[in-house]
Amino acid sequence: MRREKLCTTLGGNNLEILTITDNKANRLEIKNRKGIVLMARIHPGESNSSFIMHGAINFLISDSPDAVLLRKKFIFKIIPMINVDGVIAGNYRCSLSG
Repeated sequence: MRREKLCTTLGGNNLEILTITDNKANRLEIKNRKGIVLMARIHPGESNSSFIMHGAINFLISDSPDAVLLRKKFIFKIIPMINVDGVIAGNYRCSLSG
């Protein structure tokens, strides 16, 4: 798993993106894998999506044979919390820009 800053939000917070895949293959094989994007907390009030995302990440980085197979076949790009500013501010539906 790799954790990177995707951008800085209006509120000055980091919006992070995770990449999960099997990096043991050669570069061409990795480049040819299909990508899957998972996102959560688009609306700050969707707190249940944080629990779902936490479970998905824990599964994808686990030693489960199914997770190992998924990492070999796909590149997962995960944005665990899109509306970081709205969550921090305690908003229900909107970001800092309204």
